[in-house]
Amino acid sequence: MNVNVSLCILIGYALLLSAITWKASKIQAAGEGKMLNYLMAGQQLPTGLVAVMLAGLAIGGASTVGVAEHAYTAGFSAGWYNGAWAAGGLFVGLFLAARFRRMSQHTVPEMMGAAFGPKARLVGVVAQLLIMMTITALQYVAGGAILASMLPGLFTLKTGMIASAAVFIAITLTGGYWASGLTNVVNVVIIYVGIFTALWGGVRGFGGVENILKALPEGKAWFDPVEGIGSAILAAWMAVMITMACSTQAAVQIALSARDERSARNGFLLGALLIFPAGFLCSLFGIMAASQFPGLPNPTLALPTIAAHISPLIGGLFLAGLWAADVSTAVGLLMGSSTLLVQDVLNHLPLRSERADSGLLMSRFAVLFVSACSFVLSLTVVGILKTLTSGLAITTSFTLLILANLYAPRLCKRSAGVLTILASLVVWALWTWVPATRIGPHLIFLEWPVCLAVFALCAVLDPRPAGRLVPDDGEVAVRVRTALES
Repeated sequence: MNVNVSLCILIGYALLLSAITWKASKIQAAGEGKMLNYLMAGQQLPTGLVAVMLAGLAIGGASTVGVAEHAYTAGFSAGWYNGAWAAGGLFVGLFLAARFRRMSQHTVPEMMGAAFGPKARLVGVVAQLLIMMTITALQYVAGGAILASMLPGLFTLKTGMIASAAVFIAITLTGGYWASGLTNVVNVVIIYVGIFTALWGGVRGFGGVENILKALPEGKAWFDPVEGIGSAILAAWMAVMITMACSTQAAVQIALSARDERSARNGFLLGALLIFPAGFLCSLFGIMAASQFPGLPNPTLALPTIAAHISPLIGGLFLAGLWAADVSTAVGLLMGSSTLLVQDVLNHLPLRSERADSGLLMSRFAVLFVSACSFVLSLTVVGILKTLTSGLAITTSFTLLILANLYAPRLCKRSAGVLTILASLVVWALWTWVPATRIGPHLIFLEWPVCLAVFALCAVLDPRPAGRLVPDDGEVAVRVRTALES
């Protein structure tokens, strides 16, 4: 690929993001509450921004580079990763988004604390940060792979990861949640423009569809909708992504930041529609790479390798779109992690400053701290989708507790919060480090039965009822603003 063309496209995209971030910083500064504007966009995101926030969170490194990596061996069915994400967005839109918007709490651990006590909040923040840092680490890996392929003379995988992290952090530090929402409008457009132009350029550059199909290795059902990954993994992805969408801080925070309940609900439904096609489109690049470049030493490079062998302009646009996917996901994750650290850790320390700008300073410190920890974790990542879906299975406990509290509150007992979350962490740890415990094809099939069993025991043995998550509607706005602006 022509390095000059790719570099110009990358610089142009970075300048565009910088301009949007600057605009977002002005919107943030003009708001009444600095903390509320920085962390949650003043709870003023309209339906469209809610939709692109969700789509941007979903269509990241795992949904593009990771899907193509998996499709390099599994074929078209790898695209169901995004199909599962879309199912999660649809579920939340139908059953939870409006309820989240009514809540006075603004982090998932705070919800746990309100319902199940301070110990549940403390255990919850540890688990949520573990999940968020794992996902963020994967964005660094994918971003590094993209830049290394886009500009091989300037970046290695590791230096590409560093450069990606620098951009993620700069946007988050400067513009906060408004920057995340506004940049995602551009990012989602660039993602799909890049994907469609690269598919056209790839088919044309490799001699047409017929030539690509002839060169595919035999013995695999490359275009079967399920066979490549298998029905068990498909079910696991559906279970993981629906579970995750209900209770991961980054996803829940989108609903909490909506202008109103209708914007939250409709934004999630529209976002699900935006998410669904991306995975199946990116799986075609993995199939194309298997046809034209068999035997790649690292399947993570399947998609960037295709981009490097099509025309410089189209390839540059495509890789800019892939990098946009990384930016959109990582910024939302960093904002979610910042909110967790500030509201559930730093605000509970006895030496917290009373300066008016202390909340913003703490938020920005939190971004830097989580970024550093995530980068260290990214150096150990092997297999994007495998790592991601394993970490996300921890959200089983949160989803169970939230759904039960909203739809079956009489079953919720005080001890259920701590014990159910701890159970999910123990199951994850055993699955990760004790292979003999791996019953079934995926961790999620062990997480749900164990968490349900622990929750049921608490319901039977503990006489203390849990609190309710949704207060009277009239209390919500006052309580949220008081907590965030204090």
